[in-house]
Amino acid sequence: MERFSGHPVLRRVWRPLLIGVVTVVALAVLAAAGLAASNRVSAAPSNTQPPVVSGAAEVGKELSSTNGSWSGSTPLSFGYQWRRCDKTGGGCANISEATDNTYKLQAADGGITMRVVATAKNSDGSDSATSVPTAVVPAAPISNNGCPADKSAKTAAIAQLTPPARLQIVSFEVLSGAINTNTRSFTLKVRAGSTCGVNIKGASIYVTAVPYNQFTIPAEELTGDDGSATLVFRRDANFPASDQQQQLTLFIRATKPGEDPLAGVSTRRLVGIDFSS
Repeated sequence: MERFSGHPVLRRVWRPLLIGVVTVVALAVLAAAGLAASNRVSAAPSNTQPPVVSGAAEVGKELSSTNGSWSGSTPLSFGYQWRRCDKTGGGCANISEATDNTYKLQAADGGITMRVVATAKNSDGSDSATSVPTAVVPAAPISNNGCPADKSAKTAAIAQLTPPARLQIVSFEVLSGAINTNTRSFTLKVRAGSTCGVNIKGASIYVTAVPYNQFTIPAEELTGDDGSATLVFRRDANFPASDQQQQLTLFIRATKPGEDPLAGVSTRRLVGIDFSS
């Protein structure tokens, strides 16, 4: 006996109905998904409370920053930039590579205030907010012997060096190859140290050939983070000084900018560079 549902007439009736039901369900699902998508709130970050800096404002101590409070679509990611500012919190400048949420105060931060900029980002955009300034960071103390207070530092700022400590010409090096009677120009690297055993950043280096007019006298250069300065010399009318000359003699002087070059922490050295073939 044939089942009722299998009758050819019934099959022709139910099949379109079934297809219609499936179509209605699919359209309902798509409509719901579209409604959910249209109801999604897209908003770039907007600051509602700036970041807050905590920690002691003292050289050698660490400051830390909060993210602040933000509105906008989640998730949010955060970046930071520490800045040195004047005593009133203005005139700020970014500190190179100081982009973590913590920062250890350096000797160069003495006498100023610090601020941090927090930047929030999401898929819709970004926004930044700046903290209020810290208290003025006291300058790093200078010991009685005139040496920088931080004994562990390899390099110190010239401002931290006072008498009776003195600058020293620690080393000099010709970077451009051998010097001889055919030399047209040469480059000299001079490193300034101190009687404190640390290299000095910001010392002014002056160098001239002796006797004069063998090579031009370069403008004075300040030593960098490693305590060194590089100067370029060009041949002048009186080189070589004689047909028998076998050595170039250089007078090198290191001084503290603004200080009497014959006093204070200044130093000088006479050196000789043998000619090479």
